[in-house]
Amino acid sequence: MSALACVTATVYGKVQGVYYRAFTSRIAKSLGVRGYARNMPRLDAVEVMAEGEKEKLGELIKQLEVGPPESLVDRVEVKWSKFTGEFPNFEVRY
Repeated sequence: MSALACVTATVYGKVQGVYYRAFTSRIAKSLGVRGYARNMPRLDAVEVMAEGEKEKLGELIKQLEVGPPESLVDRVEVKWSKFTGEFPNFEVRY
């Protein structure tokens, strides 16, 4: 079995109002990772917290760097931590 991990990614740029959270949810679910995506109070940031196989999380991060066609990602800050198993699925938080 692959190593399990947790990652928190803060994505900066034109990422609110461009379906970025829905894009992230679709990708995360297709990869089988769990967690959430939510808009940050800053208008140029989205937070993504995800858990699962480290390899799949790496694939998710690559997709976060690209984003949906309407977005413009400036940078992605990534912090790794230990797997907790606290998320039952991947959801968009409001």
